[in-house]
Amino acid sequence: MFGAGGGTSSYREAEETDLVLLWGSNARETHPIFFHHLLRGVRNGARLVAVDPRRTTSAEWADLWLGIDVGSDIALANAMAREIIHAGLADREFIARATTGYDDYAKCVEPYTLERAEAETGVSAAAIREVALEYGRTDRAMICWTLGITEHHNAVDNVLALINLALLTGKVGRYGCGLNPLRGQNNVQGGGDMGAIPNRLPGFQDVEDPEKRAPFEKAWKAVVPPKRGYHLSQMFESMERGEMKAVYIVGENPARSEADQTRAVRLLSSLDHLVVQDIFLTQTAELAHVVLPAAAGWAESDGTVTSSERRVQRVRRALDPPAGARDDIEIISELARRLGCDWGQPTAEQVWDECRSLSPMHTGMAYARLDELGGIQWPCPDESHPGTQFLHARLWKDPVEGPRAPFSVVEHDPPVDKLTEEFPIRLTTGRRLDSFNTGVQTGAYSSPLRQREALLLSPADGARLGIADGERVRASSRRGSVEVPVRFDATLRPGLAFLTLHFPDQVATNVLTIDATDPKSGTAEFKASAIRVDKLSTSVS
Repeated sequence: MFGAGGGTSSYREAEETDLVLLWGSNARETHPIFFHHLLRGVRNGARLVAVDPRRTTSAEWADLWLGIDVGSDIALANAMAREIIHAGLADREFIARATTGYDDYAKCVEPYTLERAEAETGVSAAAIREVALEYGRTDRAMICWTLGITEHHNAVDNVLALINLALLTGKVGRYGCGLNPLRGQNNVQGGGDMGAIPNRLPGFQDVEDPEKRAPFEKAWKAVVPPKRGYHLSQMFESMERGEMKAVYIVGENPARSEADQTRAVRLLSSLDHLVVQDIFLTQTAELAHVVLPAAAGWAESDGTVTSSERRVQRVRRALDPPAGARDDIEIISELARRLGCDWGQPTAEQVWDECRSLSPMHTGMAYARLDELGGIQWPCPDESHPGTQFLHARLWKDPVEGPRAPFSVVEHDPPVDKLTEEFPIRLTTGRRLDSFNTGVQTGAYSSPLRQREALLLSPADGARLGIADGERVRASSRRGSVEVPVRFDATLRPGLAFLTLHFPDQVATNVLTIDATDPKSGTAEFKASAIRVDKLSTSVS
């Protein structure tokens, strides 16, 4: 919507804002570094509103918790927008100068009355109105979100609904305001910045634009394919059609991380050639024809990482890789040489300097400056530039510099996996503080915080089903079943269950999840599966 895929604000702003809407994010457990900054803001007087189906450990710190029904975020956002408009709190001057599409957007949100929103979301009309008016009246407010917004079949529309709220109230492009997708791993932002997106070159430059491709083709002395590639979901669809027969996977464990795990394993196992480059022999690597052992990027490599606030920082090798493992740059360069393209033996700094020469938003980030300044936030167009603390100040220029920001018409669209009498419980998934993704990097280490994986249920559901706390049950979706112990959790409302994907050897959670995907982003709907829970038979056959 704004031309670059990065959070608009800095961590410092979270400490000095007046209001934070933490939407679909248990940041205390999944983004603990950012949450420290957020808590500093709370201690400085900021109000915190948590929007989450669960009363998470993050929501415990909130002034107000909106216990939203899974998948009803657009209905909530549109109802808030309607209330803001009717209360006269829309920033009409900003809208007229800096945005497009407002009239169509206003018509879209008009049917989302407080009564309709309460029915769709499960949040009381009074609470929706309170948050809407507070967001509209507060001078400085930020919206932060994570997978609770994006792991849905309408992920992009969910994000657009939040962007609409910021545009409606002029809360973007100013200090202490903004829109911030928190990154769940230490270099997710950097991966996107470097072009690990099907339609982008480094620096978010459109691969289908001949003018953007030209400098890369000149530097690389090769033709850059002019069409966008596949995102991950499209890759699996291509495997299923028998078109994609060879796959090279670097630092990913899709045999355990993909929704509908059974399908993912079947398709990976059917490939003619699978290469996996990783620091561990993951479940995906066990399926591979060739495994390339890699150095651990956080301790055994040189390079850079980029945080959620767009800050590029140096990474330095502290240890040599173990025998047989090699740095990713070395592996890829050697592979290129054997394919007939000799790059020599580039260092991490040489690779970075090439990137700076081709990506305008990184041009001023020489290693020496990254060291001197403790990291730099992009965009940084030259070596006299200090970096950019917050994005899109251009929207407050008169006239606006560059394109105006568009409102988007988005409608409530409930989860694909419908609740029925056969599958009456909504399963949502997430992460915990002590563990990391599929558990490959953390599962072998003990933690005093860690408990064995269990299906979390409300005590009321346990009583209704005649299940005891700790009892082993069968959880089933329309795609498969797993046996799992139950643990009662008072943070869950009746009808809502929770699992992580950290311990696939204990519970194959992604056997239950649905691979309904967002057509724009390819993101699967991990957050909204329909399940039933059955007592295991105690009879002896």
